[in-house]
Amino acid sequence: MIWFREYSLKEINAFSKKTLLSHLNIIFTEITETSLTASMPVDERTRQPAGILHGGASLALAESVASVASYLSLNPKEYYTVGLEINANHIRSKTEGYVLGKAAPVHIGRSSQVWNIDITDEKGRLICKSRITMMVLKKTKNN
Repeated sequence: MIWFREYSLKEINAFSKKTLLSHLNIIFTEITETSLTASMPVDERTRQPAGILHGGASLALAESVASVASYLSLNPKEYYTVGLEINANHIRSKTEGYVLGKAAPVHIGRSSQVWNIDITDEKGRLICKSRITMMVLKKTKNN
């Protein structure tokens, strides 16, 4: 297991209150020993004017699920992480329904982490492939 401790989905979803995640209705749906998954609707909040899923919304889902996964892998009393770089390839468009973002680690180190995020539709088809690099920072009295 890669997590600092066992977490429930209820506990993880509580992190989202009054954040971008709650505005976009991003909900964590599954935690396994090595991955974290969240869903996001494709609706008026996440579509671009052309009626398809906005690439920025896909990146918001990717960064959100990987950032929370990164946080869950560390002792929160001692460390926190911040995103350094994110990239994405938008593979397929989506006009309605929902998408799932699944984050899995490529590297979990002392000073950095790299996570792959696959965003799929309800049928498991790949919508977006993303990767994020996170910097691990030691907490100080100021944070």
